[in-house]
Amino acid sequence: MHDELKAAKAQGDFGLRRMKVHKASKEHGLRHRIHQATFNAIYQRSLLYNQCWEDPRLDREAMQLNSDSEIVMITSAGCNALDYLLQEPKRIHCIDANPRQTALLELKIAGIKSLEWEEFFQLFGRGRHKKIKKVYREKLRPLLSEPSAAIWDKNLNWWRKGPVRRGFYDHGLSGIFARAAIAYMQMRPGLLDAVKQVLDAPDVEAQRHLWDTEVKTRLFAKPVVWTMERQATMNLLGVPYEQQRQAAEDHEDGIAGYIQESIGRIARDLPTQDNYFYRVYVHGEYTPEVCPEYLREENFDRLKTLVDRVVPVTDMLTRYLNSGAAKPTHLVLLDHMDWMGTAFPESLTEEWEAMLTHSESGARVLFRSGEVTPRFLDDVEVRGKPIREAADWNPELSESLHPRDRVGTYASFWIGDLRNDPATA
Repeated sequence: MHDELKAAKAQGDFGLRRMKVHKASKEHGLRHRIHQATFNAIYQRSLLYNQCWEDPRLDREAMQLNSDSEIVMITSAGCNALDYLLQEPKRIHCIDANPRQTALLELKIAGIKSLEWEEFFQLFGRGRHKKIKKVYREKLRPLLSEPSAAIWDKNLNWWRKGPVRRGFYDHGLSGIFARAAIAYMQMRPGLLDAVKQVLDAPDVEAQRHLWDTEVKTRLFAKPVVWTMERQATMNLLGVPYEQQRQAAEDHEDGIAGYIQESIGRIARDLPTQDNYFYRVYVHGEYTPEVCPEYLREENFDRLKTLVDRVVPVTDMLTRYLNSGAAKPTHLVLLDHMDWMGTAFPESLTEEWEAMLTHSESGARVLFRSGEVTPRFLDDVEVRGKPIREAADWNPELSESLHPRDRVGTYASFWIGDLRNDPATA
């Protein structure tokens, strides 16, 4: 620091200011790494997502898959990979650093291969099965890798209904949060029923009226707002520190205001009758009519013929791409770059280098962000240029799709084509 101070003095006040900014940036980076380490400690020991939290209907429109498509994506709960599979791409490589997310996708694949639709829907639609041990032992476990089998050997009780827990969708970190939210609504007479009425409303006008008059103020009472502002709550929702910070900075009422506005937009502006993302947490289950595409009876036989095209892998995305195991035409990155851009910018550079090197020319990239304009696009470089310049972005397509997002918790949806042609790389 003494040498830095001498250099700054030699440059005058501008140098001093720059040194202070640099120091503040380093301190923020350290603080972020500490928070991220806490998040990772929770994440690596838990199933975080029991359903995907990105709308695959928009992804399908953005990707325009065909029989030559090869997708590399982050697994999450595996729902969206199985959704994309119905478009019959050549291969879907599902990569996740959390072995529990891989185990969940493997269990779904095993169920598709070995069960009839009714029993499969009991497991992943209703989230309950009275004979789960027998079904698991005889039909599912033989099709699992040993690491995944070891995880489910210990957690079959997740499919049993209890006095408090309703089944699978009350488990994992997101399930714990759902149980807490349901318990809160049950303590306020009529609130849970009002929320269910919003989900079942016949049209947007009716759901908007219900939301404004029966739900909004009671749901977001002061104790709830206080709880939403806690980092531990956001960790349960799978929101890492950097996204929490971004949302708090971008909204005048902080992270709680951001969440209220996002959920309010879903409840007031988009039809909720087919919104399975929120329905499953309110009811604890899907219905055959309102569920992800992979759970629909009319799609099940096709999935059986296609499911071997899905490759579940526990690994880091960069390492997997560098292994040469895939040459993707499409990459689905979810929102993980938000925290990488601040906590591990060097790793994000390596990830983009791997994508540029190992993807097909002009491969399509999809990602979501907690920021309207993610800072890492300009702050992090690959091949000597900001990441923003590594792809040709399609803001018109993004802006046409994003307002229809049934999840509604992301500030932006980005769609671009890599500039990785050998002549221009």
